[in-house]
Amino acid sequence: MDASSSASSSRSGLWIKILALAATILIGGYAVIAMYASGEYLFAIVTLVLFSLGIYVFTNPRTYAHRYIFPGVAGMAIFIVFPMLYTVYISFTNYSGTNLLTLERTQNYLLSLNYQTDGGSYDFSLHKGEGDRYYIALQSEADPEKIFVSHRVELLTKKEMTAGRIRPADLPMVDSGVDMRPATKLPDAPAEPIRTVVQLRDHLSSIKLNLPDNVYLSMNGLRKFSALKSVYTKLEDGALVNGTIIISDSDTLLNNKTGKLLRPNYNTGFYQHVDESNKFVGERVPPGFTVGVGWKNYLRVMTDKGIQGPFLQIFVWTVIFAGSSVALTLALGMVLASLVQWEHLKGKAVYRVLLILPYAVPAFISILVFKGLFNQNFGEINLALDSLFGVKPEWFTDPTLAKAMVLIVNTWLGYPYMMILCMGLLKSIPEDLYEASAMDGSGPIGNFFKITVPLLMKPLTPLLIASFAFNFNNFVLILLLTKGDPNIVEATTPAGHTDLLVSYTYRIAFEGSGQDYGLASAIAALIFIMVGALAILNLKLTKAES
Repeated sequence: MDASSSASSSRSGLWIKILALAATILIGGYAVIAMYASGEYLFAIVTLVLFSLGIYVFTNPRTYAHRYIFPGVAGMAIFIVFPMLYTVYISFTNYSGTNLLTLERTQNYLLSLNYQTDGGSYDFSLHKGEGDRYYIALQSEADPEKIFVSHRVELLTKKEMTAGRIRPADLPMVDSGVDMRPATKLPDAPAEPIRTVVQLRDHLSSIKLNLPDNVYLSMNGLRKFSALKSVYTKLEDGALVNGTIIISDSDTLLNNKTGKLLRPNYNTGFYQHVDESNKFVGERVPPGFTVGVGWKNYLRVMTDKGIQGPFLQIFVWTVIFAGSSVALTLALGMVLASLVQWEHLKGKAVYRVLLILPYAVPAFISILVFKGLFNQNFGEINLALDSLFGVKPEWFTDPTLAKAMVLIVNTWLGYPYMMILCMGLLKSIPEDLYEASAMDGSGPIGNFFKITVPLLMKPLTPLLIASFAFNFNNFVLILLLTKGDPNIVEATTPAGHTDLLVSYTYRIAFEGSGQDYGLASAIAALIFIMVGALAILNLKLTKAES
């Protein structure tokens, strides 16, 4: 009985594993297909690789031990390695607010543009016929007596087209159009409300209305059909333009309004007009498309005066800010830790709680409170300084004072962490050292610099490097306190005197009209190299300590 029950339980467990594996494969396959169908090929490849490796690891007995570490490795690959590699890839392109699309999507957009010709414009209305069919009626704007009415046509809503997976181009009347015949009056049935026109708009905008005099009309608004013509036409190889045979690269467009040719300029990422010798002339035609630019973004950081100057200035300030923050928080935290550990101090527990409070309060709240305190006109700090010394410092507009304010606020936010670390390490220092020093005539200050500081610095060194790396990328403080202001006037990209490299990168990517993601990615890659070097140094120091 027990053997039969065990076999049944084993079979049940096997079926559960098979079903779980099948569900995982279905979910992963659907995700990969959906990403691929939406054009996200890189994401599709990464998802496919991770799902395939996961299935292999969890189904192969030889990789049993790797099952426990695989989720962590997969998470690191998705959230750290892949974003890093993708950022590096973007840094070698011109991806920006003006060059967002692919060449194919840019071309499709240009081919979708129309302009109104001399064929006239007509007000149109829909009139319900029998069943689900409609009459399309046109009335000339120039001559209201000129009326055209279509035969009964079936029009589908977007929901009906989606449910049946029907594209407008698949409908029979899209290619042939709808023939319009002259009429003396509009149909007797009342015109359908605008709501119906909106529901049928996708279908209506895809058809052409054929007038008897060979004029073709397209939808031009919710209540109008006009004689429209495409601004651009895609040329095939061997096309005849202005008596010249064009050898096309399949991406050449003809401007029907001007008769000029456009070709994609892979150096700029825009379509531009070309002359008889196929040289690019004239202005760029938006929107742009994404192309590879090699090391151009990195060279811009090194050579472009409008970027090089602010970048170096911000880099120096970032190093000074991170180093000063570590030094100030360490000094204040170590001194306060020594004071609250002093055996003759009464109420030490109360002082410890009060001094750790800044660490317990969420940082964004403290930053916003300080932003109000430093307000140049109404802040309590300036009101006190004005009443005592008659001065009202311009904390947010003067570059030097703004940097000083940032360091003051960051010191307040960071000293409790250093104080907690030092309080724990102070207990490991033998009391015999202080007693021997006292017998030699050394006082509390001498003991602090000769015994406390040297013995605390060695174990604190890796933590100080980690703190330096954190402050190197202290984005929240800058964003909430100064937003990088005051601005650097000579900069050609958004940049401020209190910007750190990380906030400078953010502003390049998301502020201003350019939104230069390629340049921002190049700077982000440089920041990664710097922080990575600090991490390696930290690891080496940690190994040396052990």
